[in-house]
Amino acid sequence: MTGTDHEHSESIVLAAQWLAEQHPAPQPVIHELRKRFPLSALEACEACAMAQRFRTYRKAAG
Repeated sequence: MTGTDHEHSESIVLAAQWLAEQHPAPQPVIHELRKRFPLSALEACEACAMAQRFRTYRKAAG
């Protein structure tokens, strides 16, 4: 993975962590993620999916 790919991956994870903590999630989600984090539309979608997995794992772990 190149430095740039790693930076983008880190941005996606940070955005996902932030989004997973928001109750309720901001609307529209993609726009808010792109405003707060340096993400493309595709990366913002990836962050949304990752945030949902984080919520699911947290709920399963109790």
